[in-house]
Amino acid sequence: MQKQRKLKKNSRLKIPKINHEQYLLGLGFKNIVGVDEVGRGSWAGPLVVAAVQLPIKNRLYHLRDSKLLTAQKRLKLARKIRKTSSFAIGQVEVFEINKLGLGQALQLAFRRAISNLKIKPDFILVDGFRLPDLKISQKAIIAGDLKCASIAAASIVAKSYRDSLMEKLSRKYVGYYLEKNKGYGTHQHQKALAVNGPCEIHRNYRPIRKLKFEYRNSKS
Repeated sequence: MQKQRKLKKNSRLKIPKINHEQYLLGLGFKNIVGVDEVGRGSWAGPLVVAAVQLPIKNRLYHLRDSKLLTAQKRLKLARKIRKTSSFAIGQVEVFEINKLGLGQALQLAFRRAISNLKIKPDFILVDGFRLPDLKISQKAIIAGDLKCASIAAASIVAKSYRDSLMEKLSRKYVGYYLEKNKGYGTHQHQKALAVNGPCEIHRNYRPIRKLKFEYRNSKS
């Protein structure tokens, strides 16, 4: 726990920069878009990817990796980004994740976000890994949400959007505390699953299947 706190404290010192965007603009690229996902490690709810083209000249300040912001600051920044930038959301539902598997579902979410943009991007900055078979120039940046302003902006928009969605789902699927855990496998969520069993928005992951089996046995 102490190590995690120290890592988080050090991470706050890292301010995402626009170096990548400025370099690409100098090479002649015009529509440079950052993309990032949220919900990959969640046990429930959809995968969400945001694609954002930041206004480089009118720079947005206080951008950070979305995980390092309070919910209030993240929401405030997300509103500014949506107001001043070209952005789009790509969403993949639970039934699609269960059918395709997490890897393919994630690729689909990225492609949906990019295709939903009103602009046509000519360069994509991706957090972590390259998108195979994408006919657009791209660069994968490890820990991109800590280093690259466009990716950080995408992480903020994606998390803000998905958090709001999970809060709405919590009112429909009562008893799983989705408004707090956002679908992730917290201790509280696991206890709720042990009592209630999984519902239709839970993914077909091994821990969920195990809990489902145990829940059924407890009822028999």
